[in-house]
Amino acid sequence: MKQSLGAKTLAYPTPVWLVGTYDREGKPNLMTAAWCGICCSQPPCVAVSLRKATYSYEAIVERRAFTVGMPGERLVRQTDYAGIASGRNLDKFAAVGLTPIGSELVDAPYAAEVPLVLECRLLHILEIGLHTQFVGEIVDVKADEAVIGDDGLPEIMRVKPFVYDTGHRGYYGIGAYLGRAFAVGKER
Repeated sequence: MKQSLGAKTLAYPTPVWLVGTYDREGKPNLMTAAWCGICCSQPPCVAVSLRKATYSYEAIVERRAFTVGMPGERLVRQTDYAGIASGRNLDKFAAVGLTPIGSELVDAPYAAEVPLVLECRLLHILEIGLHTQFVGEIVDVKADEAVIGDDGLPEIMRVKPFVYDTGHRGYYGIGAYLGRAFAVGKER
């Protein structure tokens, strides 16, 4: 029998992303976000939900652009700190030892050390409640050569992204391969 837990954000897992923006003065900033995901395949889009109180909120609205960096497990400390500290008070890139790179396609930076980056142009803003959802069209994907497989695509076990457990507020690595999507279900 299932037990009712009430209305909570208990969806597992959620990706852990580093959202890159420029503030009004052009200072690069990073923010850790877990309320996010792919939301459309044509055009390719991601959605990131932020509270209005965040420093990145205003930057996305003003610049109409952001990047989504998918940090690998080796960057868990830097990524967590980017979600604790505010870019209003310090340079988060410098504080965590990451290198800002300006996108040539959108008005936003990303961290050079992050193995996979989505460059996004803001398409839609949806006021939901405590959070506002920003839908960004992916205009390019940048990947370190070291994470690209023989098929020319990033390999998840090379990127080593990590996920967030919303209930217990913990980070976890990616587990074992379970089967090919749209194929394993046909096996009986």
